[in-house]
Amino acid sequence: MGKRPERSENDRVVSSTLEVPVATAIPRHVAIIMDGNGRWATNRHLPRMAGHERGVAALRKVVQTCAEQGVQALTVFAFSSENWRRPEDEVSFLMGLFLMALEREVKALKEAQVQLRIVGDLSAFSAKLRKAIDRAVSQTASNQGLVLSVAVNYGGRWDLLSAMQRLLADRPDLTQQPLALTEDLLRPYLCLSDLPEPDLFIRTGGEQRVSNFMLWQLAYTELYFTDTLWPDFDDQALLAAFASYQQRERRFGRTSAQLLKPTLAC
Repeated sequence: MGKRPERSENDRVVSSTLEVPVATAIPRHVAIIMDGNGRWATNRHLPRMAGHERGVAALRKVVQTCAEQGVQALTVFAFSSENWRRPEDEVSFLMGLFLMALEREVKALKEAQVQLRIVGDLSAFSAKLRKAIDRAVSQTASNQGLVLSVAVNYGGRWDLLSAMQRLLADRPDLTQQPLALTEDLLRPYLCLSDLPEPDLFIRTGGEQRVSNFMLWQLAYTELYFTDTLWPDFDDQALLAAFASYQQRERRFGRTSAQLLKPTLAC
Protein backbone atom coordinates (compact mmCIF):
# COMPACT_ATOMS: atom_id res chain seq x y z
CA MET A 1 0.00 0.00 0.00
CA GLY A 2 1.19 3.51 -0.74
CA LYS A 3 2.53 5.91 1.83
CA ARG A 4 0.32 8.85 2.68
CA PRO A 5 1.57 12.06 1.01
CA GLU A 6 3.17 14.68 3.22
CA ARG A 7 0.61 17.18 4.46
CA SER A 8 0.76 20.66 3.01
CA GLU A 9 -0.90 23.93 3.94
CA ASN A 10 -3.81 22.86 1.72
CA ASP A 11 -4.41 19.84 3.97
CA ARG A 12 -4.90 21.78 7.20
CA VAL A 13 -8.15 21.02 8.97
CA VAL A 14 -10.81 23.65 8.32
CA SER A 15 -14.58 23.80 8.47
CA SER A 16 -16.18 23.77 5.04
CA THR A 17 -18.84 26.15 6.34
CA LEU A 18 -16.19 28.74 7.22
CA GLU A 19 -13.51 28.30 4.56
CA VAL A 20 -13.30 26.78 1.09
CA PRO A 21 -11.30 23.52 1.10
CA VAL A 22 -9.04 22.67 -1.80
CA ALA A 23 -10.67 20.31 -4.33
CA THR A 24 -8.48 17.34 -5.22
CA ALA A 25 -8.79 14.76 -8.00
CA ILE A 26 -8.61 11.95 -5.46
CA PRO A 27 -10.72 12.54 -2.34
CA ARG A 28 -8.54 13.08 0.70
CA HIS A 29 -11.12 11.57 3.06
CA VAL A 30 -13.66 8.92 2.05
CA ALA A 31 -16.56 7.91 4.31
CA ILE A 32 -18.48 4.69 3.62
CA ILE A 33 -21.64 3.06 4.93
CA MET A 34 -21.01 -0.61 4.18
CA ASP A 35 -24.59 -1.74 3.56
CA GLY A 36 -25.95 -4.96 2.10
CA ASN A 37 -24.11 -7.82 3.82
CA GLY A 38 -27.30 -9.52 4.99
CA ARG A 39 -29.06 -9.17 1.64
CA TRP A 40 -25.98 -10.47 -0.17
CA ALA A 41 -26.14 -13.64 1.95
CA THR A 42 -29.93 -14.01 1.67
CA ASN A 43 -29.74 -13.75 -2.12
CA ARG A 44 -27.38 -16.74 -2.05
CA HIS A 45 -29.46 -18.70 0.47
CA LEU A 46 -26.71 -18.31 3.06
CA PRO A 47 -27.01 -17.22 6.69
CA ARG A 48 -26.68 -13.46 7.21
CA MET A 49 -23.46 -14.08 9.11
CA ALA A 50 -21.80 -15.28 5.90
CA GLY A 51 -22.47 -11.88 4.39
CA HIS A 52 -20.78 -10.12 7.28
CA GLU A 53 -17.71 -12.32 6.88
CA ARG A 54 -17.53 -11.46 3.18
CA GLY A 55 -17.95 -7.82 4.14
CA VAL A 56 -14.69 -7.94 6.09
CA ALA A 57 -12.91 -9.23 2.98
CA ALA A 58 -14.44 -6.40 0.92
CA LEU A 59 -13.19 -3.83 3.41
CA ARG A 60 -9.69 -5.26 3.20
CA LYS A 61 -9.67 -4.69 -0.57
CA VAL A 62 -11.09 -1.17 -0.29
CA VAL A 63 -8.45 -0.22 2.29
CA GLN A 64 -5.73 -1.41 -0.07
CA THR A 65 -7.15 0.47 -3.07
CA CYS A 66 -7.61 3.68 -1.09
CA ALA A 67 -3.99 3.53 0.03
CA GLU A 68 -2.79 2.85 -3.51
CA GLN A 69 -4.82 5.79 -4.84
CA GLY A 70 -3.38 8.23 -2.30
CA VAL A 71 -6.46 8.65 -0.11
CA GLN A 72 -5.38 10.04 3.25
CA ALA A 73 -8.30 8.87 5.41
CA LEU A 74 -11.02 6.22 5.14
CA THR A 75 -13.86 6.14 7.68
CA VAL A 76 -16.31 3.24 7.61
CA PHE A 77 -19.58 2.73 9.50
CA ALA A 78 -19.32 -0.78 10.93
CA PHE A 79 -21.94 -0.76 13.69
CA SER A 80 -24.32 2.07 14.49
CA SER A 81 -25.89 2.90 17.83
CA GLU A 82 -29.17 1.77 16.24
CA ASN A 83 -27.80 -1.66 15.25
CA TRP A 84 -28.32 -2.93 18.80
CA ARG A 85 -31.95 -3.34 17.71
CA ARG A 86 -31.00 -6.25 15.46
CA PRO A 87 -31.59 -9.88 16.55
CA GLU A 88 -29.50 -10.80 19.57
CA ASP A 89 -27.69 -13.66 17.81
CA GLU A 90 -26.64 -11.36 14.94
CA VAL A 91 -25.35 -8.69 17.33
CA SER A 92 -23.40 -11.32 19.24
CA PHE A 93 -21.91 -12.64 15.99
CA LEU A 94 -20.93 -9.13 14.89
CA MET A 95 -19.14 -8.50 18.19
CA GLY A 96 -17.25 -11.76 17.79
CA LEU A 97 -16.39 -10.98 14.18
CA PHE A 98 -15.14 -7.54 15.18
CA LEU A 99 -12.89 -9.09 17.84
CA MET A 100 -11.54 -11.67 15.41
CA ALA A 101 -10.92 -9.05 12.72
CA LEU A 102 -9.00 -6.86 15.15
CA GLU A 103 -6.73 -9.73 16.14
CA ARG A 104 -6.32 -11.06 12.60
CA GLU A 105 -5.84 -7.84 10.64
CA VAL A 106 -3.56 -5.80 12.89
CA LYS A 107 -0.35 -7.40 11.55
CA ALA A 108 -1.30 -6.57 7.95
CA LEU A 109 -2.26 -3.02 8.96
CA LYS A 110 1.13 -2.54 10.62
CA GLU A 111 2.98 -3.81 7.57
CA ALA A 112 0.93 -1.54 5.30
CA GLN A 113 1.53 1.48 7.55
CA VAL A 114 -2.24 1.90 8.06
CA GLN A 115 -3.16 3.74 11.24
CA LEU A 116 -6.27 2.25 12.83
CA ARG A 117 -8.72 4.30 14.85
CA ILE A 118 -11.96 3.16 16.49
CA VAL A 119 -14.59 5.86 17.06
CA GLY A 120 -17.84 5.63 18.97
CA ASP A 121 -19.15 4.94 22.46
CA LEU A 122 -17.07 1.93 23.49
CA SER A 123 -18.53 1.70 26.99
CA ALA A 124 -21.18 -0.80 25.83
CA PHE A 125 -18.59 -3.36 24.72
CA SER A 126 -17.12 -6.18 26.79
CA ALA A 127 -13.85 -5.66 28.62
CA LYS A 128 -12.22 -8.23 26.32
CA LEU A 129 -13.28 -6.34 23.20
CA ARG A 130 -12.20 -2.98 24.62
CA LYS A 131 -8.75 -4.41 25.42
CA ALA A 132 -8.46 -5.76 21.88
CA ILE A 133 -9.42 -2.34 20.51
CA ASP A 134 -6.82 -0.59 22.68
CA ARG A 135 -4.16 -3.09 21.63
CA ALA A 136 -4.86 -2.79 17.90
CA VAL A 137 -5.02 1.01 18.01
CA SER A 138 -1.79 1.34 20.01
CA GLN A 139 0.08 -1.09 17.72
CA THR A 140 -0.74 1.01 14.65
CA ALA A 141 -0.63 4.48 16.22
CA SER A 142 2.76 5.40 14.77
CA ASN A 143 1.94 4.28 11.23
CA GLN A 144 2.27 7.01 8.61
CA GLY A 145 -0.01 5.73 5.85
CA LEU A 146 -3.78 5.70 5.41
CA VAL A 147 -5.84 6.57 8.49
CA LEU A 148 -8.55 3.90 8.77
CA SER A 149 -11.30 4.88 11.20
CA VAL A 150 -13.93 2.29 12.08
CA ALA A 151 -17.12 3.72 13.59
CA VAL A 152 -18.71 1.28 16.07
CA ASN A 153 -21.62 2.03 18.39
CA TYR A 154 -21.45 5.42 16.72
CA GLY A 155 -24.14 7.92 15.81
CA GLY A 156 -23.84 11.43 14.45
CA ARG A 157 -26.22 12.77 17.08
CA TRP A 158 -24.20 11.04 19.81
CA ASP A 159 -21.04 12.63 18.38
CA LEU A 160 -22.53 16.13 18.55
CA LEU A 161 -24.04 15.66 22.00
CA SER A 162 -20.86 14.13 23.41
CA ALA A 163 -18.76 16.93 21.93
CA MET A 164 -20.99 19.58 23.49
CA GLN A 165 -20.96 17.86 26.88
CA ARG A 166 -17.17 17.63 26.93
CA LEU A 167 -16.75 21.21 25.75
CA LEU A 168 -19.03 22.54 28.51
CA ALA A 169 -17.23 20.39 31.08
CA ASP A 170 -13.98 22.11 30.03
CA ARG A 171 -15.55 25.54 29.56
CA PRO A 172 -18.44 25.94 32.04
CA ASP A 173 -18.26 29.70 31.47
CA LEU A 174 -19.94 29.13 28.09
CA THR A 175 -23.23 28.33 29.84
CA GLN A 176 -23.30 31.99 30.83
CA GLN A 177 -21.96 33.22 27.47
CA PRO A 178 -23.75 31.15 24.80
CA LEU A 179 -22.90 33.65 22.07
CA ALA A 180 -19.22 32.92 22.68
CA LEU A 181 -19.70 29.35 21.42
CA THR A 182 -18.22 28.97 17.91
CA GLU A 183 -17.48 26.20 15.44
CA ASP A 184 -13.79 26.55 16.22
CA LEU A 185 -14.46 25.85 19.89
CA LEU A 186 -16.71 22.84 19.28
CA ARG A 187 -14.91 21.18 16.38
CA PRO A 188 -11.93 19.77 18.36
CA TYR A 189 -14.35 17.78 20.53
CA LEU A 190 -15.93 15.98 17.56
CA CYS A 191 -14.71 12.59 16.40
CA LEU A 192 -11.87 12.73 13.85
CA SER A 193 -11.55 16.50 14.21
CA ASP A 194 -7.89 16.36 13.16
CA LEU A 195 -8.78 14.96 9.73
CA PRO A 196 -10.14 16.83 6.69
CA GLU A 197 -13.90 16.62 6.44
CA PRO A 198 -14.92 13.80 4.06
CA ASP A 199 -14.77 14.78 0.40
CA LEU A 200 -16.74 11.73 -0.71
CA PHE A 201 -19.45 9.69 1.03
CA ILE A 202 -20.33 6.29 -0.40
CA ARG A 203 -23.28 4.12 0.57
CA THR A 204 -23.66 0.67 -0.92
CA GLY A 205 -26.77 -1.49 -0.99
CA GLY A 206 -29.23 0.83 -2.71
CA GLU A 207 -30.43 2.94 0.21
CA GLN A 208 -30.09 6.72 -0.18
CA ARG A 209 -29.74 8.22 3.27
CA VAL A 210 -26.89 9.00 5.68
CA SER A 211 -28.46 7.10 8.61
CA ASN A 212 -27.07 9.22 11.45
CA PHE A 213 -23.48 8.96 10.20
CA MET A 214 -21.09 11.91 10.66
CA LEU A 215 -23.89 14.48 10.55
CA TRP A 216 -21.59 17.45 11.22
CA GLN A 217 -18.71 16.25 9.06
CA LEU A 218 -20.81 15.49 5.95
CA ALA A 219 -22.16 19.03 5.61
CA TYR A 220 -20.44 19.64 2.24
CA THR A 221 -19.48 16.11 1.29
CA GLU A 222 -20.27 14.74 -2.17
CA LEU A 223 -22.77 11.87 -1.85
CA TYR A 224 -22.54 8.70 -3.94
CA PHE A 225 -25.10 5.90 -3.75
CA THR A 226 -24.81 2.54 -5.47
CA ASP A 227 -27.03 -0.54 -5.66
CA THR A 228 -23.96 -2.76 -5.32
CA LEU A 229 -24.10 -4.76 -2.10
CA TRP A 230 -21.08 -4.27 0.12
CA PRO A 231 -19.53 -7.76 -0.30
CA ASP A 232 -19.47 -7.13 -4.09
CA PHE A 233 -17.96 -3.63 -3.76
CA ASP A 234 -14.47 -4.09 -5.21
CA ASP A 235 -11.66 -1.88 -6.47
CA GLN A 236 -13.45 -1.17 -9.75
CA ALA A 237 -16.59 -0.10 -7.90
CA LEU A 238 -14.50 2.22 -5.74
CA LEU A 239 -12.79 3.74 -8.77
CA ALA A 240 -16.22 4.29 -10.35
CA ALA A 241 -17.19 6.27 -7.25
CA PHE A 242 -13.99 8.30 -7.59
CA ALA A 243 -14.77 8.96 -11.27
CA SER A 244 -18.21 10.27 -10.29
CA TYR A 245 -16.61 12.48 -7.65
CA GLN A 246 -14.23 13.93 -10.22
CA GLN A 247 -17.21 15.12 -12.29
CA ARG A 248 -18.73 17.07 -9.40
CA GLU A 249 -18.55 20.85 -9.25
CA ARG A 250 -17.56 21.64 -5.67
CA ARG A 251 -18.81 25.20 -5.16
CA PHE A 252 -19.03 25.50 -1.35
CA GLY A 253 -21.63 28.26 -1.66
CA ARG A 254 -20.07 29.97 -4.67
CA THR A 255 -21.53 30.22 -8.17
CA SER A 256 -20.26 28.24 -11.14
CA ALA A 257 -18.99 31.45 -12.71
CA GLN A 258 -16.78 32.09 -9.70
CA LEU A 259 -14.97 28.82 -10.20
CA LEU A 260 -13.59 30.02 -13.59
CA LYS A 261 -13.05 26.60 -15.16
CA PRO A 262 -11.25 25.06 -12.17
CA THR A 263 -8.75 22.28 -12.44
CA LEU A 264 -8.61 19.66 -9.74
CA ALA A 265 -5.45 19.64 -7.68
CA CYS A 266 -3.39 16.45 -7.63
